[in-house]
Amino acid sequence: MSRVFLFSANTTIEPYPVYPLGMAVLAGALVAEGHEVRQFDFLACGCDEERLRRELTEFAPDLVGMSLRNVDNIDSFCGESAWYLSRARDLVKLIRAATAAPLVVGGSAFSIMPEEILAYLEADYGIVGEGEGAICRLVADLAEGREVPALFRGEAKGLRGAEMAAPLYQREWVDFYLRHSGIINLQTKRGCPYACSYCTYPSLEGKKFRPRPVAAVVDDLERIRRDHDQASVFFTDSIFNDPMGNYLELAEEILRRDMVIRWCAFFRPQGLGRRELALLKRAGLYALELGTDAASDTTLAGMNKGFSFAEVQAVNDACLAEKLPCAHFIIFGGPGETPQSVEEGLDNITRLGPAVVFAFSGIRILPGAPLQAQAVREGILPAGQSLLKPAYYYSRAIDPGIMNAAIECSFKGRRNHIFPPSEGQVRLAVMRKFGFTGILWDKLISFEKKG
Repeated sequence: MSRVFLFSANTTIEPYPVYPLGMAVLAGALVAEGHEVRQFDFLACGCDEERLRRELTEFAPDLVGMSLRNVDNIDSFCGESAWYLSRARDLVKLIRAATAAPLVVGGSAFSIMPEEILAYLEADYGIVGEGEGAICRLVADLAEGREVPALFRGEAKGLRGAEMAAPLYQREWVDFYLRHSGIINLQTKRGCPYACSYCTYPSLEGKKFRPRPVAAVVDDLERIRRDHDQASVFFTDSIFNDPMGNYLELAEEILRRDMVIRWCAFFRPQGLGRRELALLKRAGLYALELGTDAASDTTLAGMNKGFSFAEVQAVNDACLAEKLPCAHFIIFGGPGETPQSVEEGLDNITRLGPAVVFAFSGIRILPGAPLQAQAVREGILPAGQSLLKPAYYYSRAIDPGIMNAAIECSFKGRRNHIFPPSEGQVRLAVMRKFGFTGILWDKLISFEKKG
């Protein structure tokens, strides 16, 4: 059996520190195969380079696996200042100096543009897509001396739910995230059947939902509850409320086991009413992050969202009626945006009442997303341009400066409306200073009626 050193390279804390779930899942798969694994979280160890060198030397791995979570922070106001790959390349050099073991890179960021990132980082191998089966095969092939391609791909059809490894959490790292965010991540399914124009989830995880067995997910929740009783959970599914109803079965199983646990997730703002929300709330749901993405029917259609703003409003109102905090993430400047749709969108946002709204300007163009081809057709992006560094889509019908000023004016004085994104970090930092943990934005909502 082999010795594998798994390393999470993420150092960003925006919007809050996030447990490296991908590393934990790979660790669970490797340990189940009998390999010896050491996990190292660079952020949680305080970005201590000396400790990283020391542990690499002491562990003497046969393989080092490096996980990349993000390429950048997708905030057009930051440009390249929040581009994370240069730091990752420095860490590769540090790893090279500490061990002669081959280095494999993977993670969601890597899988978006694997060839370019592999070349930029100068790693030995890369894993594209789901990693738990691929890394076990890679370890076996290297141990047997077989020839291995530079890019190793996950299962072509995707792992079935029962084949997905349970995460192996490490207490030291969990303790860090409980101190700084109070949250542990968990996944209930992979894949996404929707075709939002900017999104890479379908290409990364497949175009169908592949749910894990409900019992296995709740087993994971029970372990979290037993070992880390103060933790809340964030479900990292692309969309939690699948139309097949697996998410409701999960809630029912939590209730059947009489489990008390707080959790949050990403939701599609469609087909979600008070009946479903009441069930989820009884099962521990305390807040919803909504992938609304646009604020008018024009721009929702331009992003190929597949729902109307009236449907968004209905879900929003159901959340407020159940006294469940909800946050909408809305991007201005996308396909179809005009001065008129900006005005309409800002007016629609005011109708969301006390719900939190995070607004963004421009859409980060990602390789393989439909928006990339559209940007090329419209002359916004030169054909063949590398997207390793950030490039943003703006509708040609709007002036970004004028649009941004209109958003700022509309949001001024509203504590629950946040723009630009950096303003949200300022507000969350203040709350952290006062000892608050968690997603924090839920503290911006008040259900008390004025007057």
